[in-house]
Amino acid sequence: DLELNNVVFTVPQRGDKKKLLELSILNVKQYKADRLKQAEKLNPEQRSMRLMKEIQQELHLDKPPLQIECFDNSNIQGADAVAACVVFKKAKPSKKDYRKYNIKTVVGPDDYASMKEVVRRRYQRAIEENSPLPDLIITDGGKGQMEVVREVIEDELNLNIPIAGLAKDNRHRTSELLFGFPPQTIGIKQHSPLFRLLTQIQDEVHRFAISFHRDKRSKRQVASALDSIKGIGEKTKTALLKEFKSVKRIKEASLEEISAIIGEAKAKTVKAGLNDEQAENK
Repeated sequence: DLELNNVVFTVPQRGDKKKLLELSILNVKQYKADRLKQAEKLNPEQRSMRLMKEIQQELHLDKPPLQIECFDNSNIQGADAVAACVVFKKAKPSKKDYRKYNIKTVVGPDDYASMKEVVRRRYQRAIEENSPLPDLIITDGGKGQMEVVREVIEDELNLNIPIAGLAKDNRHRTSELLFGFPPQTIGIKQHSPLFRLLTQIQDEVHRFAISFHRDKRSKRQVASALDSIKGIGEKTKTALLKEFKSVKRIKEASLEEISAIIGEAKAKTVKAGLNDEQAENK
């Protein structure tokens, strides 16, 4: 495309000159990549802003998405249903802004209704408290999840926040970015820094939701095992769990070990209660 006076451009199509041209292009690309890496090492903010601008360009946003929020649900057949929201600011996780949600209004395994509830609770509160709203919302899911988020954001709360979806393949790996209504697939090269950022966001919200769900399930199981024993109050339970860390270890402990913590009479009650519970589960 360049025009220079008294200069003739030759573009080789084959042979050694074509190989030399290809090598030159590779050298230039490598040089450019090295310079970029060097600049980003000296100024990490530069990398973050580049990624933000890439997302802005890919999705045709009005401004770089400096604050991105992503949601995910977790339940096992509707039991202990929870949801999580992670927040990325300038392409970095902002863990102090992460939020966990117990699902309150949904009965049974309904991911769409759960997503609606959580998005409604988060942004109604943000409006009431005049908190900063995100520049981009990402759902961990495809078109259906995007639509229920849009219904809450646009139809119910009258907010104007771009919504994207991260769909997974049958191996549960990030496969495509969806945007717009009706949603369109946005082509992003795998292994690119932008693709890695989106994968990181999706993995992070999934990890956060799963760990919260696991903790909730674990606490419920511990509570049910000790709560069912008559004559064992909150102080006794706390003392036992502080010493033994889990119901499993209490079951494995000897009567003498338990007696040393709560006295012989209560220790016998606990041993008998846990043995009865174990027998019922067999």
